[in-house]
Amino acid sequence: MFAWGAEGIAGDYRHAGEAVISWGAPWMAPCSRKVDGLRLIVTGGAGFIGSALVRLLVEQRIAEVVVIDKLTYAACPEALDHLRDNPRFRLVRADIADAAAVRQAIDEMRPDGIVHLAAETHVDRSIDGPGAFIQTNVVGTSALLDAALDYWRGLEPEARQRFRFLHVSTDEVYGPAEAGTAFREGDRYRPSSPYAASKAASDHLALAWHRTYGLPVLVSLCTNNFGPWQFPEKLIPLTLVRAMEGQPIRIYGDGRQIRDWLYVDDHARGIVAVLQGGRVGESYHLGSALEMTNLELVGEILRLLERARPIGAGDYRELITHVADRPGHDRRYALDCRKSREELGWSPHMQFSDGLEHTVRWYLDHADWWRPILDGRYAGERLGLTAASAG
Repeated sequence: MFAWGAEGIAGDYRHAGEAVISWGAPWMAPCSRKVDGLRLIVTGGAGFIGSALVRLLVEQRIAEVVVIDKLTYAACPEALDHLRDNPRFRLVRADIADAAAVRQAIDEMRPDGIVHLAAETHVDRSIDGPGAFIQTNVVGTSALLDAALDYWRGLEPEARQRFRFLHVSTDEVYGPAEAGTAFREGDRYRPSSPYAASKAASDHLALAWHRTYGLPVLVSLCTNNFGPWQFPEKLIPLTLVRAMEGQPIRIYGDGRQIRDWLYVDDHARGIVAVLQGGRVGESYHLGSALEMTNLELVGEILRLLERARPIGAGDYRELITHVADRPGHDRRYALDCRKSREELGWSPHMQFSDGLEHTVRWYLDHADWWRPILDGRYAGERLGLTAASAG
């Protein structure tokens, strides 16, 4: 099975037009089938999930990779720094909505596939500014699909047969799941937030490009991810950094919203499994089936933090503060992942407790990464209040 390193980070930043694409020799991937010089474009590959995927692809010699990334506030190119001199890796700074830049990168690389992760992802930010989410997640996806379609149509028959376009999505497109149920592939979408709606739209676009034009599209949908290098606006790293800074830890509403948590490297393995074994035109769920409330999760994070870095007579849990719930906050998400297990042979490897402990230790050891973020790009303030104040 796959194995990968957890270290990483910064990158060979190149604006579109400056990248010089060069590649090494073919190899065999550490799996059951040969990969003869497989070349992939990964959009959003400098993000949290994208960088984990790129590390897996390059370190395990599964593919040569060109990353296309806008390098927005949430990018962590540092997670790819150790790859900057690797001939199988290049980073191109470009917006996927910039059709000319995307087409140039595709024409230079001549990829065997595109893995599309580039997206605005934070629900609270989508409440405050939905326009950016529509621009990247919908307009950008449309531009990328157009470029991929033109490229695919120009390939020789054998290359056309091999090409894949994998669109990576989220469980949030389904909206809230009733207790005791889990969504299956093909279930109705009922997104609640502007973020989820923009991702739902991009899913529909990707599958429409398959059904209308024949583009060989796959879609994967995942549950909540966690692990090292996650930007500290998301629940787990935000809880950690605010606790380490002695700041209040905000819990929305009663904190009993339920989520399923998947370690990011397991998600990366799942993406590779879908890319290599998925049926064209199909969707695949990737999750751990480990559900817990936000309040339970925060309690476990603080317990691990207390064990690793006790604060004497105090208690990290005293920092927990309940605040007004987020507008449109879904109570529960859940995905049925039997299709991925049965068709792809994929299942998570990382035990949640081990993954969370590793994540806590990583943030303790990497304050040199997250503290400058708090001092500059994001100070830990609450977002997503626009709708509440407007009401």
